[in-house]
Amino acid sequence: MNDNKVMNKAADNIRILAASMVEKAKSGHPGGAMGGADFINTLYSEFLVYDPENPAWEGRDRFFLDPGHMAPMLYSQLALIGKFTLEDLKNLRQWGSVTPGHPEREIERGIENTSGPLGQGHCFAVGAAIAAKFLKARLGNVMNQTIYAYISDGGVQEEISQGAGRIAGNLGLDNLIMFYDANDIQLSTKTEVVTCEDTAKKYEAWGWYVQKIDGNDVDQIREAIKKAQAEKERPSLIIGHCVMGKGARKADNTSYESNCATHGAPLGGDAYINTMKNLGADPENPFQIFPEVKEMYAKRAEELKKIVAERYAEKAEWAKANPEKAKQLEEWFSGKAPKIDWSKVEQKPGCATRNASATVLGQLAEQVPNMICASADLSNSDNTNGFLKKTKDMVRGDFSGAFFEAGVAELTMACCCIGMALHGGVIPACGTFFVFSDYMKPAVRMAALMELPVKFIWTHDAFRVGEDGPTHEPVEQEAQIRLMEKLKNHHGKNSVLVVRPADAEETTVCWRMAMENVDTPTALIFSRQNIEMLPEGNDYNQATKGAYVVAGSDEKFDVILLASGSEVSTLEAGAKLLREDGVKVRIVSVPSEGLFRSQSKEYQQSILPAGVKKFGLTAGLPVNLEGLVGADGTVWGLESFGFSAPYKVLDEKLGFTGENVYKQVKALLG
Repeated sequence: MNDNKVMNKAADNIRILAASMVEKAKSGHPGGAMGGADFINTLYSEFLVYDPENPAWEGRDRFFLDPGHMAPMLYSQLALIGKFTLEDLKNLRQWGSVTPGHPEREIERGIENTSGPLGQGHCFAVGAAIAAKFLKARLGNVMNQTIYAYISDGGVQEEISQGAGRIAGNLGLDNLIMFYDANDIQLSTKTEVVTCEDTAKKYEAWGWYVQKIDGNDVDQIREAIKKAQAEKERPSLIIGHCVMGKGARKADNTSYESNCATHGAPLGGDAYINTMKNLGADPENPFQIFPEVKEMYAKRAEELKKIVAERYAEKAEWAKANPEKAKQLEEWFSGKAPKIDWSKVEQKPGCATRNASATVLGQLAEQVPNMICASADLSNSDNTNGFLKKTKDMVRGDFSGAFFEAGVAELTMACCCIGMALHGGVIPACGTFFVFSDYMKPAVRMAALMELPVKFIWTHDAFRVGEDGPTHEPVEQEAQIRLMEKLKNHHGKNSVLVVRPADAEETTVCWRMAMENVDTPTALIFSRQNIEMLPEGNDYNQATKGAYVVAGSDEKFDVILLASGSEVSTLEAGAKLLREDGVKVRIVSVPSEGLFRSQSKEYQQSILPAGVKKFGLTAGLPVNLEGLVGADGTVWGLESFGFSAPYKVLDEKLGFTGENVYKQVKALLG
């Protein structure tokens, strides 16, 4: 245990650096960082277990920051342990700097998650805690780490916190310790203006162990963390009543604490100078680490060496006694795609692609022991039960199953799966109806930004949901998610792989692509209704290029018909009628436009040559295919919300039939 005078000095050091970073950048959030300094300093200097020499050590504790605007606090703390230089801190929010306005995942520097959208960060921690429990059930105490999270008033108010709290409490995630910085100040108002709930009682009702402390008192922080670590049945919430802008002074040298103005703007001018003096800094040279603070963290580094050496020794003994499990641990954390025998997947011809997906999931459950599948209370409709039938639910006290029952909480489910991927060692997938992808977009975006290979399974892909009516019929959703194929991540790759297979066999190939994709999230879009198989002899492996010529197409063609998903079989029905009229037809299946656009220009031209008439058919907005059809033709799509009726009636009424394909193509050809 460190001397409290030095601990307080270290917390003040964080406050000085955080406020100075924002001041120099002329942009940012100093107040929260100043208030939270005592907790994060106590956590890092006395409790958090990690390997300074091996940041990616799978057995490390993990710290997830939810309020990303408190980046200056995290960067300053990480500077105290040598992960950032003082020069790095001076470049907060500048072009090319390693200290962006909100933290971006960089394990080498100790940043476990990209944060910013409030609420998601601590939900990532819940997912990581689930992954740790799952892995411990399979590998033993070698995966015995603690997951820490930091949340603020805004994160508690975001609705996702309800899902995270419910799930963590229901699963009894005793390996999760969350600190709630309850400073009663928001960006534009005091917290009391927007909420009057009893947060402690709420979390207690969810089954959490709750403590209330002075969040700026090091002794109370220590005691609370120790009690939380000792809790063996429930997740822990430490409500720390912190002072926003702790130590801040105004231009007239009166207190600037607990003031909204410090939340989202530099202290400025004399207020900044007075604050620096009050905290013991040199206003002319604030970017320093005090000698006694350096000494304290050097001592902690030595302690960690001993702790980690013991853990590595235990791991070596464990590996010696459990060579198969040791091999699994290495493989699971390698980041490589799992080895799968795809020949074992036997599809039923003519089935719905959601059923074909269930067949694949059954094999994945048997062949990929570190895969976790989830559903938002729809497993028997989105057919993720293909996975569930080969395993069982994860429940409180028993994580030997591999199915995560999220309940009706699509965003929470998606963010938990992101947290699992962030933890590492597991391959998460989650399913719901495609129309409810709307609830998940913020999570998909974050998974794409962090380049995490989460598998998003979306079924009931079009208006053919039928009788359920327009609330359940996706129309614009495909266009929305396909925009993510066009959006590049920071490594220049399509930020999401989006695939919509044309039949059961193409579904297998699309799932193979998803499992082999370890660089980005994958969106798999499946049909509710049965789909006719593509012509015999079709080479489905060509789907890996995003678009390809379907078997049976005419060598010399008058027109190209293109589609994805179930509409490809509708094109086949139309082509039959066109050929009876002497029209030569090429049919192209386009499961992934983004992947197709990634191919060489020569390949793209060989599939969709310029200057040839083209007809696109999509059950979504016409824009889904307009970029591929271009000026050479037309697209038949749906430009309105759906309607309530049996899907075959809707096909007729909305023109998704072979007869209408014939009619539209004849008009196109003149």
